Amino acid sequence: MAQAQTSQEGERFDYVIVGAGSAGCALANRLTEDAAVRVCLLEAGEPDNSPLVRMPSGAGELLRQKGKFNWGFETVPQAHLNQRVLWQPRGRGWGGSSSINGMIYIRGHASDYDHWRQLGLTGWSYRDVLPYFKRSESYAGGEDAWHGKQGPLTVSAPESSNPIFPAFVAAGEQAGYPRTDDFNGANQEGVGPYQLTIKDGVRWSAAMAYLRPLLGVRRNLEIKSRAHAHRILFEGKQAVGVEFSAGPGRPLRSVYAAKEVLLAAGAMQSPQLLQLSGIGDPDILAKAGIAVRVARLAVGRNLQDHLDVTVVHECPEPITVYSMTKGLRKYGVGLDYMVRRKGAGRYNWLESGAFLRTRRELEVPDVQLHLVGGIMLDHGRNAVEKDGFTVHVCQLRPESRGEIQIINADPFTAPAIDPNYFASEVDRRTLRDGVRMARDILRRPALDALRGPEYAPGESVRTDSELDAWIRQTAETIYHPVGTCRMGVDPESVVDEHLRVRGVEGLRVIDASVMPSLVGGNTNAPTIMIAEKAADMLRGRAPLAPEDAMVGSTT
Repeated sequence: MAQAQTSQEGERFDYVIVGAGSAGCALANRLTEDAAVRVCLLEAGEPDNSPLVRMPSGAGELLRQKGKFNWGFETVPQAHLNQRVLWQPRGRGWGGSSSINGMIYIRGHASDYDHWRQLGLTGWSYRDVLPYFKRSESYAGGEDAWHGKQGPLTVSAPESSNPIFPAFVAAGEQAGYPRTDDFNGANQEGVGPYQLTIKDGVRWSAAMAYLRPLLGVRRNLEIKSRAHAHRILFEGKQAVGVEFSAGPGRPLRSVYAAKEVLLAAGAMQSPQLLQLSGIGDPDILAKAGIAVRVARLAVGRNLQDHLDVTVVHECPEPITVYSMTKGLRKYGVGLDYMVRRKGAGRYNWLESGAFLRTRRELEVPDVQLHLVGGIMLDHGRNAVEKDGFTVHVCQLRPESRGEIQIINADPFTAPAIDPNYFASEVDRRTLRDGVRMARDILRRPALDALRGPEYAPGESVRTDSELDAWIRQTAETIYHPVGTCRMGVDPESVVDEHLRVRGVEGLRVIDASVMPSLVGGNTNAPTIMIAEKAADMLRGRAPLAPEDAMVGSTT
């Protein structure tokens, strides 16, 4: 049966997976479908057994503070954002970031994957990856050309009756944008409701979908919690295992892989582990005192993320997060949820949004809007005791590129994270225009009864220079880092189209870090898709047959 405790020292498995996040959970599930294959899943964190993880409304609490389920990283001072150090929450424990995210299910645009194919990555076009999205999914709306019904990951429609969310959609239609009821269907562009990874009022993380159903069932899976990977073990150029410990100063242990080691530690920590293992830029490794095994300059570089700003309005009606949870009501929400699974705890408060083009000549949307039914500033860490609502505005395809590099050889030292946000004039223009589009929607008649004064950025912030200054002072991540172990056909790329690390044998990276370019949307669903596809590669199975359903750019 699947066990959560540690195995005997040096035990040998077929595969060792590092990281029980979105990709790692999916890999563990699919690989152990073969009863003859033994898999060890290493996770630095703990099981996802907190009520805050299970309760959708607990996301705000999990995202804003470092703790058992959040690594709580920070960037280096950002040169183009007034030298600010930005908060970088990343999931820790079973489910990884899928256990602390906003539970929005978005795949990105078809052209995102067709671009990967145009880079020479055979098997990664939208036609190629759509079957894997469908295989992973159990869509509450039923099976169709774009959606699956038999997968582990439940995808559901919003269920709250809060009037803010439909009013926002109506306001978007009044502003001239098409209504889109399925951002993952025939057409992404427009304004509409989000699909959510929530099942019967419970967060349906990758751990809930792929990992927990295996406990007590599959004897060929062993899960090691509180197992922080230190380095990959090699015999020559062959990856043979992973060295880990339960924490600083704790004894070193090791597990071995007869077939392959699979890194699924995410865009922050997969490149860190490669570097700790001697794979990376020789200059960076030398400064950290690490011997070079494979010189690979691209490790840790090509970091891309969605930078986000928030347009906030007060609300004259007591229907937002503040009134629902102020004072003792907060405890009532938690009690009602735990006892009856009812009430405001069932909702993620992120039920509608939009994908829009800031310029008519663009072929695909370049900004995404998320409506939050409450005032959310600085990841919710800046509490505002007022009713209100927030529209997050993020640029979908940033030109700015950053990097992640180790500081020293200590695996418990966080890497230096430099997304290099806002470096490009295109990025600056797109965010300015996105804010103006959000403001235009928010002033429409459908929101008249719910819209109070603009709290941020404030009516005085109007010109390009004023907006740029406000963005530099307030912009934050919306949690979609990718690209730091770039997949490519060129010899400089970190992994090839089969996700194999170049220059060594028996080692792959399978997570968001392999994306050569950031997709136009939230990244949890694409990360799971990558793992689903990789599982077929590892099992020697033919890829699922390509499908022709396409996502259009306009109506």
